[in-house]
Amino acid sequence: MKTKRYDMKGSSISGITMKDPTALEENNLALHACLDSTAVLKNRQALAFTLGCSTDDFVFADQTHSANFHKVTRADCGRGATDQTTAIPNTDALFTNEQGIVLAGFMADCVPVLLSNERAGIVGVIHSGWQGTVKEITPKLLQHLIEHEGCRPEDFEIVIGPALSQDKFEVDSDVFEKFHALGYAEPWISFNERSGKYQIDNQKTVKTQCELAGIPSANITIEPICTFQSEDGFSYRQDKQAGRHLAFIGLK
Repeated sequence: MKTKRYDMKGSSISGITMKDPTALEENNLALHACLDSTAVLKNRQALAFTLGCSTDDFVFADQTHSANFHKVTRADCGRGATDQTTAIPNTDALFTNEQGIVLAGFMADCVPVLLSNERAGIVGVIHSGWQGTVKEITPKLLQHLIEHEGCRPEDFEIVIGPALSQDKFEVDSDVFEKFHALGYAEPWISFNERSGKYQIDNQKTVKTQCELAGIPSANITIEPICTFQSEDGFSYRQDKQAGRHLAFIGLK
């Protein structure tokens, strides 16, 4: 199972699966974007085996580019694991303070955010496509964790995973206006006169959101892999039939 693993304090397992031409469906992990659901389920079983757990320990959400988050408990284990209809509905961020759970989020160009707060015993995963970023899903979850779950900003460790690079994230004025309206994304926006498009760094915009929430910059890591340009990446912008990476994290 091809994965990129991270060593995050307070997390027993954290990382993201990568595209693999030698695997079933090129290592696609998404039931909602596949040609063969049986192949995807086999990939999920292979990932669980690699992580030393069961697919029943995973929790999946039905992602809708919302700003909604859900606190996962042991009662949620297995949701979405073998049947997409049982996934947590209309949710793009998951967090938990219980052990034995693997939180999961799908990505193909969108920004994956993995967070761990060892002192508070909290881990989480966020799916932040451009819509999630302008809806501020990451700072909204961080604010909730700080105000209601006993987390201190300085105790967070955050990994911003592989995503579409600024060179490949070209948008028209309607999307530009939404980023511009945030009031802090301007350093990460440029205008390409040749194409007449705006180019936006969604990863660095999300990093700025984390910093504005009080997370020290030194506690935030950005993965430089572009999902469009890398052979290891699934890119919806490049191929509308693309599979999905799976970002995952569990509490130590």
